[in-house]
Formats: sequence, structure tokens, C-alpha cells
Amino acid sequence: MDITIGRNKTARRAYGIDEIALVPGARTLDPSLADTRWTIGGIDREIPIIASAMDGVVDTKMAVLLSELGAMGVINLEGIQTRYDDPNPILDRIAGVSKTEFVGLMQELYAVPIKPELIQKRIQEVKEKGGIAAVSLTPVGAAKFGKIVAEAGADILFVQGTVVSTAHLSPESITPLDLVQLCQEMPIPVVLGNCVTYEVALNLMKAGAAAVLVGIGPGAACTSRGVLGVGVPQATAVADCTAAREDYYRETGKYVPVIADGGIITGGDICKCIACGADAVMIGSPIARASEAPGRGYHWGMATPSPVLPRGTRISVGTTGTIKEILTGPAKLDDGTHNLLGALKTSMGTLGAKNIKEMQQIEVVIAPSLLTEGKVYQKAQQLGMGK
Repeated sequence: MDITIGRNKTARRAYGIDEIALVPGARTLDPSLADTRWTIGGIDREIPIIASAMDGVVDTKMAVLLSELGAMGVINLEGIQTRYDDPNPILDRIAGVSKTEFVGLMQELYAVPIKPELIQKRIQEVKEKGGIAAVSLTPVGAAKFGKIVAEAGADILFVQGTVVSTAHLSPESITPLDLVQLCQEMPIPVVLGNCVTYEVALNLMKAGAAAVLVGIGPGAACTSRGVLGVGVPQATAVADCTAAREDYYRETGKYVPVIADGGIITGGDICKCIACGADAVMIGSPIARASEAPGRGYHWGMATPSPVLPRGTRISVGTTGTIKEILTGPAKLDDGTHNLLGALKTSMGTLGAKNIKEMQQIEVVIAPSLLTEGKVYQKAQQLGMGK
């Protein structure tokens, strides 16, 4: 139901992940029976989690580790990894700079040109160690480096921007990237995003997307919502875009996975995104907390180093465990940020969902007090859910 903002403006109520809860049904099952497998671009994965294409989250080593664990990590091909032969001294500088000098340093470091030979090298480093070479480019980067990515043997390409659409208007001097042509000509699957609406998600699917990324601005290090005032709370965005997936599947018989991207911290967040219809999630800050992550306990967004309008910041997430402990346990923490796969399986067992498709059908209620109800002591003592 629309809400009246003023005489000439109405608005629809939208909901974030923190405002909803999942309702148990008449059946439960042992968590070991919960099947979390999913497929993206013909690639089968046991864990429906993708590590974000951010420089503090995924490098070649992390991409290989995630592949071995049954998940996937995406390398940012317009970041530190492809601008510097040895990224480690650069990452040390980013971790050591003060808050007041951070943005200027990032703009300086990311002004160094991307080296095409490093794109090929990073992809080969992952492939040589048996990992899935998943890589990310902006639409501009895809137009410039797409051929190199394909020739290097990447397994899947993520084309990402704050908002990506098939109806992009450019100045006369610039030829916009043709997403339909890109998807048709690339010899590997192409994932497109980000979007938050039914119409855009449907258009991206029609363009040939192997999967669609959903989310504008909810990420822990992202400031797009504050800088631009743009976004839709993630629960509503995911539900709207998965409605497009279902309609597209009925019309064509082609199933295009929807990936909830951003604002996801705990196992419970993952469960709620899937219950809203997502097939998988893309997460950054939870993976940045792994001891193997390249960020040295820090995490920053892809748009942070923009030379004209930075839309991200650097946050300290600390180091809380290995990537294995974070993804598959055993958990060392009690706040839902460790053993994310175990949390998903246990939630599915509690809800009686045997697989991802059944999890997508779980009843959802509006519950803004879910994370605070009865948690007075935890909040006062900064324990568990009160941290």
C-alpha cells in the first residue's frame, strides 16, 4: 500500500533484512539433510556464498581457498591486483594510513594504470592452482578488457556497477557497452549487476545474464546511499528481483540465479536473503575478517578510490579466524559470523527446508524487534547479538 509523502508524491514501504524474520512450518529436518547446492553459469557449488570483488577481500590465494571450500571468490580486475606486480606493499600502506589521509592515498594508489598483462597473470595464478577464476570489471572495464579476460581463460565474468541497466544513455562521443552483445560474444558466462527493481532485473535477464546481482548501497563499507541518496532496502529489493526471475523462467524455461549483494553480515542475514528468494549471497566484510584475507583486517568498497566522488570508506573489521572457520566452522564466535554454512543448514533444518528452492518458499514476517527482543543483557554487556 502506498504512503502519501506529500500532495504530489507517494511511496511504497520497503524492508531491510533486519526488519524481517523467518517462520517455522509444520516440519523440521536434521541439518545434515539440508542441501545447499546451487549452480551459476554451469558451475556447481556446495556453498551459496560468493566473496565480493573487493581488494581487501579477494586475491588469488583467497580465490583458490574459497574454491577448495565449495564457495567462490571474485577478483577485482580494476583494483590493486592488476595495477601492481606486488600488491603487498600497497596493501600495507592502505592498512597503515590514518583516517584523514585515507581517501587521498586511495585516489593516488588507484590512479596507477591497469596493466593488461597482470589481468592475464592473476587469472592464470588461480587456474594453475585449481581454483575457479571468477573476475569482475565495471561496464567500462568490460568493454576495454573483456577480450583479455576471455583469452586468459577466466571461468566467469561479473560486470558490476553501482547501477547497471540495458538502457544506459551516454554522451555522443562515448559508445555505451552493449550488454546483449557482450553476453553473446563472451565465451564465458557473464553476471550482470547491480540492480534493485523488477524491471531492470528482468531486462538484464533478457540481455543474457548468467546471474543477476541485487543490492545498491547496503554494504558495510559502501556510502552510496549517503552520497547519492539511492537504494532500496535489501529484503524488498531481493523479493522484487526474484519475482522477475520467476516470470522470466515461466516465459523462457531459463532459470537465472539472483544473488543478494551487500548488507549481509551473519548467518541469519544469509538465511533471510534466501528466504526472500535469493539463490546465493555475495559478502565482503565477513570474508575480510579471515586471517587469509588481503586487507590486513580492513575492508573498503569498490567505489572508495573514485577520483571525483568517492562512495565508500575503509572500515576496521579485525581478524577473527581462518576462512574455513568463517565458512564451515567450527565457530569461535557466538554472534553468527562464523560457520556461515552451518548456520544456513541449521536454519533450513529448523524451517523444514530440504534445499534452496524450498528455503525460498519459507514464510516471512515483519519483525523489527527480532534482534532486540529480550536481549537487554547481551546489549548491556556487549555479548553475542549485543556487540
